[in-house]
Amino acid sequence: MITSYFPKYVALFAICVLCVGALDTFIAAVYEHAVILPNRTETPVSKEEALLLMNKNIDVLENAVKLAARQGAHIIVTPEDGIYGWVFTRETIYPYLEDIPDPEVNWIPCTDPQRNGEKINELVSKELYHSHLPCDEYGRWKLHRT
Repeated sequence: MITSYFPKYVALFAICVLCVGALDTFIAAVYEHAVILPNRTETPVSKEEALLLMNKNIDVLENAVKLAARQGAHIIVTPEDGIYGWVFTRETIYPYLEDIPDPEVNWIPCTDPQRNGEKINELVSKELYHSHLPCDEYGRWKLHRT
């Protein structure tokens, strides 16, 4: 007698489909906005000017994210270049960028907080209002909301 694994695979597949169908759902929001762009220039702007422009776009995005969250969105997709735009040359983009350490670099944010970029520090500080952020024994931040 030849036995077939086909019925077992069909049953396993049906169980998997039923399990997936029973998962919780979520609401996603996709947001697009008219990015506030820098003036076209061949000369790089200062880091401060770049931060001012990015803050304007972040304010717009923040309002949209809050509105989407109030309407029940669990995940919000924002434009890829929605903070700074796309009208740059290789030289003029630099004031808008922040260093990301090489994975081989042993850098602990808790022991070297000045190494964070200004934009990252600002975004994190907004999220940390009414919070306590100590470093644990492994050099990682632990967030405690009050």
